[in-house]
Amino acid sequence: MSYTGRFAPSPTGPLHFGSLLAALASYLDAKHQQGRWLLRIENPDPLREQPGAADQILYTLDTYGLHWDGEVIYQNQRQDYYQHLLEQLIQQDLAYSCGCSRKQLKLRNALPHYDRYCLKHPPDKQTQTAIRAKYMLENLCFNDRILGTQRANNSAQGDFIIFRRDGLFAYQLAVVADDHAQKINQVVRGADLLQETFAQLQLQQHLGFISPGYAHIPLATTANGQKLSKQNLAPALENHNPAIELLQALRILNQELPPEPLSQTVESLLQWAISHWHIERVPAIQSIPIGA
Repeated sequence: MSYTGRFAPSPTGPLHFGSLLAALASYLDAKHQQGRWLLRIENPDPLREQPGAADQILYTLDTYGLHWDGEVIYQNQRQDYYQHLLEQLIQQDLAYSCGCSRKQLKLRNALPHYDRYCLKHPPDKQTQTAIRAKYMLENLCFNDRILGTQRANNSAQGDFIIFRRDGLFAYQLAVVADDHAQKINQVVRGADLLQETFAQLQLQQHLGFISPGYAHIPLATTANGQKLSKQNLAPALENHNPAIELLQALRILNQELPPEPLSQTVESLLQWAISHWHIERVPAIQSIPIGA
C-alpha cells in the first residue's frame, strides 16, 4: 500500500515554528517514499477558530514550498460522517452517555481515569450529556518509528470523551474518522500527542479500522520548557525568508544539510531534504528547547 501521510493543523491562529517542524517532518517522510501528503484543517469547534486562520495556514505552507496533494479537508463540514460513527459505537455498546461535570469528577474520583459512574448509573434522558467510548485494551503497546516501543499506562487509561456536552464532536473521534476516510497509513506528528495514540488505537479497533503507523517528533519548547503553541503566544512564522526557517527546522530534526545551505532556494532545499531524509536521525526525545 503506497504511503499516505498528512498534516492536520487547527486554525486557532497562524502557524509557528513548532507547527513548521511537524509539517516539514511529515512532508519529508511522505515525499521521501514517493507518497502522498494530505492537508486537513481540524476545526470542529467554531468558538476556537480564528477568522482567516485557515486561509493563512494554506498561504504559509505554500510559501514554504510544502504543497499538499488533493483537496483540503475541513472537519466542520464532516458532522454527518462523525454522527454516523457515533451512533454505530452506541449501538454496539462501545460508547455510552456521561452526565458528569468536571466538578463532580473532581469530588468523586480519586483515580487518574474515569470511574464509569454513568455506565453503572445512566443519566436522566433530559440531562445534557457527553458520550464516552469504552477503553477496553490491556497492556497495549505500539512501535513508534522514532521513539520505539510505547506502552500504555493502564492505571491512567480510561473511557474517553468522543462527543462533548456542548454538542461538538471531540478530537479523538474526528481524527480517527478522518485518518480512516483519507486512507492515512503513516502519521508523523508532535510528541505532545503521543499519549493520545492509545485512545485512538482503541477507537480504531472499535470501528474496525486499520491503524496507521505512528512517529512522534520532539516537541519544540522555549528555553524554560514551555511548549511553543498558539495558546502560549508563540510568534507566527515570518513568510519573507522561509529558507532560513526551513534550515533551522532541518537542524533540529538532525537532518543532513546541503553544501552552502544559505545559497539554497526553498525549492532546491526541499528537494535536497527529501532525497536525504532519514527519520531514524530524528532525536528520540519528547522535547527540544528552541534557541537555548
